[in-house]
Amino acid sequence: MKSIIFDAGPIISLATNNLLFILEPLKKKFNGRFLITSSVKRELVDRPLEIKKFKFEAIQVEKLLEDNVLEVVDNDFIREKTPHFLDVANSTFMAYNNYIRIVHYAEISVIAAAINLQAESIVIDEKTTRLFIEEPNILLEILRKTLRAGVRINENNLKEFRNITRNVKAIRSVELVAVAYEQGLLDRYITKMPDARKNLLESVLWGVKLNGCAVSREEIEQLIRMEIK
Repeated sequence: MKSIIFDAGPIISLATNNLLFILEPLKKKFNGRFLITSSVKRELVDRPLEIKKFKFEAIQVEKLLEDNVLEVVDNDFIREKTPHFLDVANSTFMAYNNYIRIVHYAEISVIAAAINLQAESIVIDEKTTRLFIEEPNILLEILRKTLRAGVRINENNLKEFRNITRNVKAIRSVELVAVAYEQGLLDRYITKMPDARKNLLESVLWGVKLNGCAVSREEIEQLIRMEIK
């Protein structure tokens, strides 16, 4: 069966914008499985349940799990490969004679699950991981500017990571929101105000951006032009 693997960031972004409801109809439209790894579940449910500030968001995600809108995937391949993939990724870029830790365990577990299940895509908002998969040279320049230092590459590890992720396709929560808008899932929020549809789309796109989705102002404006015709 087709599958899409979610990182924690997009789920958090949807939760904080009161948009988790779009996942069930999007899953039906996709006609496949929406999955999270056990590491992502720890970030979304297990740990937040211990913190009053984030408990309600955690409960909402738990309800999605209980309703099978989201499912947890956990197997030997993911548990065995994630530490290796993580080590390769975090031993690729070096500055000040130290390797730069640029990705985290849960993010890499998503990649491992996608490889194992031959998933259609992963949903990840984190810019660094997406660039590492898609445009490592751009990531290199960003690291150099951010650290204001010469950043070297372990070419063998970069080649291995590119090979590991060669079939992994990434989308963001902003794309999910745009599809939800196209499908009419946000029509409940259309008002009688002028430019209601444009304002609605703009508000939700900026909402996910301001809650962690790496999307530029220019990309948002382009999405609005594409959707509002």
